[in-house]
Amino acid sequence: MLDMEIGIATFITDEGIRPDTLAAAVEERGFSSLHIAEHSHIPVSRETPYPGGGELPRVYYRTLDPFVALTAAAGATSTLKLGTGVALVQQRDVIHTAKEVASLDLVSRGRFVFGVGVGWNREEMRNHGTDPRTRGALVDEQLAALKEIWTKDEAEFHGKHVDFDPIFAWPKPVQKPHPPIYIGGAGEKAMERIAKYGDGWLPHAHTPPEELRRARQWLADQGRGDIKFSAFGATPEEAALGRLADGGVDEATLFLPTEPEAATLERLDQFAKVAESFRKGQQA
Repeated sequence: MLDMEIGIATFITDEGIRPDTLAAAVEERGFSSLHIAEHSHIPVSRETPYPGGGELPRVYYRTLDPFVALTAAAGATSTLKLGTGVALVQQRDVIHTAKEVASLDLVSRGRFVFGVGVGWNREEMRNHGTDPRTRGALVDEQLAALKEIWTKDEAEFHGKHVDFDPIFAWPKPVQKPHPPIYIGGAGEKAMERIAKYGDGWLPHAHTPPEELRRARQWLADQGRGDIKFSAFGATPEEAALGRLADGGVDEATLFLPTEPEAATLERLDQFAKVAESFRKGQQA
């Protein structure tokens, strides 16, 4: 795919580069987007194993609120897409989330990408009153309810997990009908969620090309050939980017470690060189 975009995915914390400084640097170097992670907190009890294996990295404990951080990023940029990677909607109030998304889309002049997931830290979601066993069904209802709030002047929703009578809620998003919803996860349930509620998929960057192509075909068979793929957390290597391009992804986001400003800017320069070399190779 000759036109695969290349963005940045990272954790923004109180110990790393500021979000406004980072976003300006990412835009200046020609990257397509900046996606940031969310964790409201990390429970002291560490019962749920970290999916990456080993000890939970320090950045998970110290993430900034993504909507605050991306608002700062929006003020420092003009063209960069700004995304959550991912917002943990299953442990968020759906009406507050609707307002935060619409407000950020307005402040950024229509540059927000709403990346969502069902989460993995069971203790974290339990602290928000969410039952891990039903979080998938909750997320499905939340996504349906969000669309109602964003697209209707008088919105209401009545489900098993989300239930509210008619409400007024402004602002409405700048993007119509709403900011694109990119959904993370893999497996049958995740793909069904993407087909029903999504505008895009956030596959892990290590997903094999044949699996990406198989998912693309399955979605097309469901009438969702319009779904965009944004591979999350790629390594800054031309070979890795080439495999994602072979899989037909629309965008690959390079994983940027969380570091102080000087080290981050130096690393972004290195990433930009890899991205430029990859683009030239694809065009040759």
